[in-house]
Amino acid sequence: MASTASKSPRLLTWFATSMIIFWLMIAIGPFVWTVWGSFKVQGDFFSKADWRNAIYGVYTLAETGGNFTGNGYFGAWIQEEFWRNVLNTSIVVVFTVVISLTLGTLGGYALARSGYRYAFWLLIAALVFRAMPHITLVSGYLLPFFEWNVWGRLSTTIVVLVAINQPFTLWMLHSFFLNIPKDMDESAMVDGCTRFQAFRHVIIPVMWPGVITTGLFSFLLAYNDFAITSMLLSSENQTMVPKIASFLTQIREQGNVMFAVSAVVSAMVPLFFLVLFFQRQIVSGLTAGAVKG
Repeated sequence: MASTASKSPRLLTWFATSMIIFWLMIAIGPFVWTVWGSFKVQGDFFSKADWRNAIYGVYTLAETGGNFTGNGYFGAWIQEEFWRNVLNTSIVVVFTVVISLTLGTLGGYALARSGYRYAFWLLIAALVFRAMPHITLVSGYLLPFFEWNVWGRLSTTIVVLVAINQPFTLWMLHSFFLNIPKDMDESAMVDGCTRFQAFRHVIIPVMWPGVITTGLFSFLLAYNDFAITSMLLSSENQTMVPKIASFLTQIREQGNVMFAVSAVVSAMVPLFFLVLFFQRQIVSGLTAGAVKG
């Protein structure tokens, strides 16, 4: 009996470990393969004769004299000027996150401290607005943007992304503010602070994990968006994701597929380091929002 009982935990541990390894291979494998293949030539990475060519770089060695090459990155960033799309993405992301967090913290704090019934209905309206598909919301912006001759600009896209992202930031930050006792800001006001001073000097320092978590999700919305940016931006002002989509069609005709692969890797790397750098704040922020204080 004791031998059977000791085997069961080991069997369960082996099974759980196997499933984790299998999941990691499925989840991480494509990303590792893409990063590795971005330093090869097209003949290796898309080899139909032998998939191992992508590992050893047979054609890469024959064409470039080395097992690895940066021709794909040079072609994407310099020849196709992908750096312009990276710059456009940075502008859109920074302004979207800053505006969304500014309005979200002020609005979330006001709704959390409000004792009126309308606060609840405002949050419900925001939730309904957030639940709608983005593509249905963008179509309503097109006519006035064309009439006012502002279609295709980065500023126009930032306004729409903030409008779509704001309900999410309100809900997230509202839940964080609810977990902060009202006694903190009330005590600060008793000591002579105004409502805004109490909010700035007392509440916000406690709220940093929640603000960072919400800011990261706002960042991902603006960074990874395709539907909105592809419809509202001109070809000169495209961000990375729609550019990569058009890039694939264009370079497939020209035979420079590795330009697209290198552009995809360039778009993935910042996300990896961002999540890695803010992992502690993300976990603490999500925990703070989930547990009632």
